[in-house]
Amino acid sequence: MAFSKSQLHKFADLIKIDISDEKLEQMNIDSVVEWIDKLKKIDTHGVEPLLSPAQHNLPLRADVVTDGGIRDAILANAPDKAGVSRGYFAVPKVMDGD
Repeated sequence: MAFSKSQLHKFADLIKIDISDEKLEQMNIDSVVEWIDKLKKIDTHGVEPLLSPAQHNLPLRADVVTDGGIRDAILANAPDKAGVSRGYFAVPKVMDGD
């Protein structure tokens, strides 16, 4: 199945890409479509759909809300230690409070 330049430009417009005529000529779109047509002809009846090539169950953990338990380690990274004793990061003022 061969696509015309106008069809390819319409496809490019639909997927919001800008592509030149020279670039379209370099791309071998028709060979990709032919390859997809070959894939469609493969008999897959009786084949289970594969969601992932790695068929394993991930371990689950309890969904428990915590504070992380590392507040002091995080606050130790603060460049300005002014707010650390009160449990927060001190940052420069970014707005005037009128």
